[in-house]
Amino acid sequence: IDIPLDVLHEDDHFAVVNKASGMVVHPGEATGQDTLVHALLNHCGNSLSSIGAPDRPGIVHRLDKETSGLIVVAKTDSAHHALAAQFADRETKKEYLALVSGVPRDKTGSISLPIGRHPKIRVKMAVTENGKKALTDWRIVESWGEGFALLNCIIHTGRTHQIRVHLAHMGHVLAGDRTYGYKAAHQVTPPAPRVLLHAARLGITHPASGEWIDFKAPLPPDFD
Repeated sequence: IDIPLDVLHEDDHFAVVNKASGMVVHPGEATGQDTLVHALLNHCGNSLSSIGAPDRPGIVHRLDKETSGLIVVAKTDSAHHALAAQFADRETKKEYLALVSGVPRDKTGSISLPIGRHPKIRVKMAVTENGKKALTDWRIVESWGEGFALLNCIIHTGRTHQIRVHLAHMGHVLAGDRTYGYKAAHQVTPPAPRVLLHAARLGITHPASGEWIDFKAPLPPDFD
């Protein structure tokens, strides 16, 4: 299946894709033939790393289905190992843009609260005492009255739903994030089309050359 891909960088070792919102990263229960992996197999053929095959060839890290933005994909096994180690050792730089309900009182802040599976609702994560360490730095980029703010978030850990859980816990649910308490009926603007979270910047060390490379993906139109 020929699925459009926004490829920002590609060489013999890895590719960086600006993932569209709504695209699932890899096949799983109830997914169709339209995942990022399907698109990559069509685009790259057999030149993806074999690690994670057959369902997750080349997949080094994930983004939620509704999250848009930058994702790196390994094309060789050696690149996959090198990139995975960078993510595991927190040597990458990951910046997200999040549109949240309300405006934080401070212009910048850090949230260091452990995140684990929600004790009662299995599809959710939560701040829990026995969760894994999670650290998010944030700053206000722009705000609109008292209604919404655009935050730049840097995550130093890669917990599932980390930004969504941390900001909701802070009292600023992401626009469109009904899982964590967003209520469109209380807003004066049109309802958000999705969870408005975008992986805007990704810095990695090239797995072959050792060069530091910074990638950026512009905000998609549905943030407007």
